[in-house]
Amino acid sequence: MGRHCGVVIFGIVALLMAWAMAGLFANGPGYTDSFYHLNAAKSLHAGDGFADHYLWTYVDAPESLPAPSHRYWMPLTSVLAAIGMALLAAPDSFGAAQLLFVLAAGGAGVVAYFLALMLGGERRQAWVAGLLTVMGGFFAPRWGAIDTFAPYALIGSLCLLLIGMSAKSKGNRFLYAALSGLFAGLCHLTRPDGVLMLFTALLVSFCRPAMPSRMGWNRGVCMAVILMCYLLTMFPWFLRNLNATGAVLPEGGLRAIWFREYDDLFNYPNDASPRSFFADGLETLARTRAIGIANGIGTFVAVEGMIALAPFMLIGLWRRRRDPLLGGFWFCAIAIHLLMCLVFPLPGYRGGLFHAVSALFPFWMVLGVLGLDDVINCIAKRRESWNRGYTKPLYSMTVLIVGASLSLLIADRAGIDQEPSLPAAYAAIHSVLPDAARVMINDPARLYYQLGMTGVSLPNESIDLAFEIAAKYDVGYILMENVTDDGFARAAPRKLQFDLDDPPGFLRQIPLENLPDARLYEFLHDSPKAS
Repeated sequence: MGRHCGVVIFGIVALLMAWAMAGLFANGPGYTDSFYHLNAAKSLHAGDGFADHYLWTYVDAPESLPAPSHRYWMPLTSVLAAIGMALLAAPDSFGAAQLLFVLAAGGAGVVAYFLALMLGGERRQAWVAGLLTVMGGFFAPRWGAIDTFAPYALIGSLCLLLIGMSAKSKGNRFLYAALSGLFAGLCHLTRPDGVLMLFTALLVSFCRPAMPSRMGWNRGVCMAVILMCYLLTMFPWFLRNLNATGAVLPEGGLRAIWFREYDDLFNYPNDASPRSFFADGLETLARTRAIGIANGIGTFVAVEGMIALAPFMLIGLWRRRRDPLLGGFWFCAIAIHLLMCLVFPLPGYRGGLFHAVSALFPFWMVLGVLGLDDVINCIAKRRESWNRGYTKPLYSMTVLIVGASLSLLIADRAGIDQEPSLPAAYAAIHSVLPDAARVMINDPARLYYQLGMTGVSLPNESIDLAFEIAAKYDVGYILMENVTDDGFARAAPRKLQFDLDDPPGFLRQIPLENLPDARLYEFLHDSPKAS
């Protein structure tokens, strides 16, 4: 009874903390991912289904707009936001959209609390690990964002915990296998790399020794149960994709393996390939993978380890390396870093790894707290003057203070999830363009969220090819933002730069009063170039 009471008390504290942090640091979408997921949630709530009215990337680009949504990202984040809107009957409320994300952030702390106890930890260690998880460090301003961070932290860590429990359990192995498959499906519905959870569950089940009485057949049955539950979870999405796009899953994202620079995400057509990647020999391979490795090291130390806990996490993991509860975590942690550092280094560098390791974060906080106590125990054996009963609580409190300070500092400086005011350029074009206008712009997801205007993203191509794209998608205008005194548009890809004061003949500039850092042009589709 006392243990259950402790879990309830911690759960209440974790939810209150998550709610407070979401209110302080995430009062609105502040970047493309969040705008996109929130727009899709509103579409779902309105009964319009999974549909995009704008185009933010040219990967798997449709033939026209509107088009089926989530051809690059997965749908669960938008579904969760739409559920929050529906439960509170508030489709225009960002706070309503946050509801399940706040619960997920608090729930990730509860997972850490349980894991610490299951690994033989004390309640003190469970509380510290759980609170550090909710504090978040670099995740602090993200837990309340309409993005994959909080859902993946909860669903991914729960999946890894269930995989470990399946490996450790004797009597409920098939139940845990079924739940592992279900949560692996939910992980994949949250993130494309979530499919790693399926491979993790299958590998751990395959490697676990079979029960002697069953002569090994149960290993295959467990793997079949995992796969079946995964497929049952994913089947509705597979079916939707087949009906909407003709493929079970979009394949365009795999081209990111061959990106030479991150702006290749906006190439049109998006035809990155091994041939283009190796055009300069091995130079691009070495450069991009060096970027990925450096990002991986920095992410591990700063994001996953909150800087101070990184070495203790490794100590804690090494000392418990044979615990079956951590078998899935071992594989998944290594696989995520290899995938995002060596296979998809540029998307990983621009946030992919940051998003993906949220599933590992509750585990790392537990291992960091346990590893710190391991070090104290080792020192105490050699120094009789160390009082473990006094030192451990003292260092635990120190870690909490450091974690809280780091989280508040990062959240305060992030400044990206505050309620977005209408940019001056958006207000200007809203005053001169009709509501039905389609605009080629740096962030079409934000434009649609704030003004309801549709459009496409600025391509990483020449202005001549941009004209052809505009004709294809019936786009009438192009906005160049963050223009410097020398005429360079910092918000536009490198290949798209042109002489803003002497544009091509198929562009007509539309004056924007008192706005020197933005230029608006109309595409003249009846110009000689069009014919």
